[in-house]
Amino acid sequence: MTTVPADRRPTLFSLAGIGALVLGAALVLLLQLVPPTDEISVTRRTISEYGLSDHKWVFDLAVVLVAAGSAVAFTVLRLQRRLPVAAAVLGALWTAGLLTIVAFPKTDWTSVTASGAGGTVHRIASVVAFVCLPVAVLVAARAAFPDSPRRRFLARLLAAASLAWFAVILGAVLVAALTDQRWWLLIPLGLVERGMALTELLALAALAAPAGRR
Repeated sequence: MTTVPADRRPTLFSLAGIGALVLGAALVLLLQLVPPTDEISVTRRTISEYGLSDHKWVFDLAVVLVAAGSAVAFTVLRLQRRLPVAAAVLGALWTAGLLTIVAFPKTDWTSVTASGAGGTVHRIASVVAFVCLPVAVLVAARAAFPDSPRRRFLARLLAAASLAWFAVILGAVLVAALTDQRWWLLIPLGLVERGMALTELLALAALAAPAGRR
């Protein structure tokens, strides 16, 4: 029986975490390719809309995989002393936010028994998750790659791009407040959210990628 050397285990765990992120993202993409979820608009409907479909279990599995991969990635970074405490807390909030999204689905306003309580929790968890992850990457980039300025720059660039996507949403909310319009109709919300989610996963993968020998 082959034993994995102790110094290679962090690398394998990091790759496993990144693999979970990729698999989770792939499942979400799959939902857009198979019926009936292929009818959900990628430009106007949010990703959470999949959680209201017949393929809810696939959506839930995808989010749990991303949460698990994130937890593994942040844990490895922390054990390697490549993750500051502040970034670890933000990473934990991101992970908890994802699990909360699964536990409290988006409100289904087409249902006559729709209740806004769970939907409110869902929205708050989404905002917390989407904000905390890029900030965690920004905070951790220097400690994660002290001797690799290019990788540090890449992680920071992806984190900044993630926040830029979120700024588009905030801008729409501000304009709507000033013009008495519905903010989610001012922008292609589904496209913006998908762009933000993809960029954030890439930022996390860039941060979690194993570093060279120090």
